[in-house]
Amino acid sequence: MNKVHILLLVVFGIMNIGCEADKSKEVAVVEKPKKVSIGEIEQGIKDYIDKKIEEENGYFHLDNNGEPLKLKLVRVHTEFLSDLGHGRQFACVDLADISGEVFDVDFFMEGVPGDMNVTETTVHKLNGKPYYSWKQNKTDKTWFQVPMEQSENDLLGVKEGEDQFEFYYELQLPQIEKEANLWIPMASSDAYQEVEVVSIEGMENKQLVVDEKNGNKILFAKMSAENSNSTIRVTYKVDRKEKAPYAAEDKGMNQYLEGIPLLPVGGRFSTIINEILAGKEKDNELVKARAIYDYIIDNMSYKKAGIYGTGDANYACDSKSGNCTEFHSLFISLARTANIPARFGVGASIPSDRDEGGVDGYHCWAEFYAEGKWWPVDISEANKYTALATYYFGHHPANRIELSKGRDLQLDPGPLAGPINFLAYPVFEMNGEQMSVKTTFSFKRGEG
Repeated sequence: MNKVHILLLVVFGIMNIGCEADKSKEVAVVEKPKKVSIGEIEQGIKDYIDKKIEEENGYFHLDNNGEPLKLKLVRVHTEFLSDLGHGRQFACVDLADISGEVFDVDFFMEGVPGDMNVTETTVHKLNGKPYYSWKQNKTDKTWFQVPMEQSENDLLGVKEGEDQFEFYYELQLPQIEKEANLWIPMASSDAYQEVEVVSIEGMENKQLVVDEKNGNKILFAKMSAENSNSTIRVTYKVDRKEKAPYAAEDKGMNQYLEGIPLLPVGGRFSTIINEILAGKEKDNELVKARAIYDYIIDNMSYKKAGIYGTGDANYACDSKSGNCTEFHSLFISLARTANIPARFGVGASIPSDRDEGGVDGYHCWAEFYAEGKWWPVDISEANKYTALATYYFGHHPANRIELSKGRDLQLDPGPLAGPINFLAYPVFEMNGEQMSVKTTFSFKRGEG
């Protein structure tokens, strides 16, 4: 998202406007207002939305260019909440309309904790697709809206060439009764990312588990009651290159043609492939892969609503919606059905418009093999930013980090539940059951 610092420098400019105080007069000392915490801003926007829902018959009502919306709260983007100073705050929230559409709404607020009032509300995105982007004025450092068709690649989340940053992977363990097991993906260096593990804090007696099939490295540790509510933090220093089609030996190519439970091959997908590739049967794999890529862009909608995030190609096929996992799972099932090797990767996309702060969760992508090369694709981003559809067919930008590859990861030791679907967030298993763990990603460019 390109908006966290929308008014920061505007506010700072306002602070510097005005005449210098008359030094011959007594000047009252005004105590500097206490900075509002992220938690207080989050509670403030939730309280505001809850109040409006109570007042307006169970829905948050909003007008979107003449279109009346009846909305329910989906989530608050805590990584983008910001105290702008002088009693002003910024919040970004996902709200779902009764139609099923999900809107990303920006709120500007004024006040103090417990008494925050919304002063401005703007709909920024529909199902992940932005109506506009933001750009900073080089002269006065203020920010202004830019129509999507005038936006440059860096405003749309893309850093070309190279990028360097520190990446912070942090999780907080829950209350542990007796003992539990924990698996965390470890980013590895390759031809496109040089990764240095700066530190691993809060994880004692750990061991490194290697996933030979996919080339992954995973930290594993047994946890006990004394680890309850503790924080684990992994810090990386990353030097990343933009990825383009590349040649690479892979002796296990057949595994990228096989079906697995959530990535089935054949059956209904054969019917779809026959429709997509009608008239293209004699074309090369590159042409066929592009046809599958375009089909998904045209037929799927990016929505974080319903059952999403599992990477179930059948669900993606039925619902025609989901997040990056659904987009790329459907692509992989269709590509493999067309006898085109394809594989899954997951990590995080680093914001291109700012140099530090939160990262909006994990992001995933795919690669397919054609013409003797692996071709990177990012179909969910291409769906959001249609101007970059050509770029994302064959490129992954420099501003991301890959944490793991593959699906249905079989580890030793591994979870009692069986293979791991995919590994971005940690897997935490207690009393034989898997539990979610609060996990946050953040970053900082330049020297840490």
